Amino acid sequence: MNPNDEPLSPALGEALDQAAELIQQADGLIVAAGAGMGVDSGLPDFRGNEGFWRAYPALGRARMGFSDAASPASFARRPGLAWGFYGHRLALYRATMPHAGFGILKRWGDGMLQGARVFTSNVDGQFQKAGFDAGAVHECHGSIHHLQCLKPCSEAIWPADAFVPDVDEEACQLRNAAPTCPRCGGLARPNILMFNDDGWVADREQAQSDRLRRWLAQVSRPVVVELGAGTAVPTVRHFSHAVVQQLGGRLVRINLREPAVPTGLDVGLPMGALAALQALDHRLAQSRPSE
Repeated sequence: MNPNDEPLSPALGEALDQAAELIQQADGLIVAAGAGMGVDSGLPDFRGNEGFWRAYPALGRARMGFSDAASPASFARRPGLAWGFYGHRLALYRATMPHAGFGILKRWGDGMLQGARVFTSNVDGQFQKAGFDAGAVHECHGSIHHLQCLKPCSEAIWPADAFVPDVDEEACQLRNAAPTCPRCGGLARPNILMFNDDGWVADREQAQSDRLRRWLAQVSRPVVVELGAGTAVPTVRHFSHAVVQQLGGRLVRINLREPAVPTGLDVGLPMGALAALQALDHRLAQSRPSE
């Protein structure tokens, strides 16, 4: 039985066994995470405008889609609304506790010869909050917990710790002063790669990418555990496939809707992130030799 005492189909049980074997044989764990990773923590997954507008009804009334709100042009035209949206998300991510699956992944990585690294398109900082070393996380789309100049007037990136947003959630409007650039005094924005964004300062992300590349060169038997990464924005999937194709790694893809995998040696699990991680952890615990 799985940890939730729910019966699994024979096919799913066999797939979980195969996935557990891939994790056992690895000398390094790569966690590749998309938006679906945060759903079990209560975070919204903006799947199409309808889901986005349910989370932000004021933007729905304005018929403003996610790609419209998540753009530098939004900050230039309507900074109060843009920071209402991002300020609400910043406060939400600060208040959210990572679900138990993060701790399971960290424990697996801590038990491997080369440890663990994270590649994520999420900007929420949940892996660091769950105890992962900040130097082991590659945030390919940036982080909401860091700021940059909107222009930008320089390549500077700084923490958002001092900014505490006061947001009128009904109107999606920032009520207090928006953060400003310490160099030019102009409006600051999150250091996140947005839609139609030619002003993103990517230095922080590039340094993270370089660290991950150096680590990958040391690993002989990497396993990618990919969670909640869909095909609509395929950045995370492209990374996972590159590890399989270029480094000979194996892939465990956990995705409720799109679990197909690139080769017959990889495993797809049509499950949510937390349920799959708990089920895999249960199997790994059973396979460990008793002391």
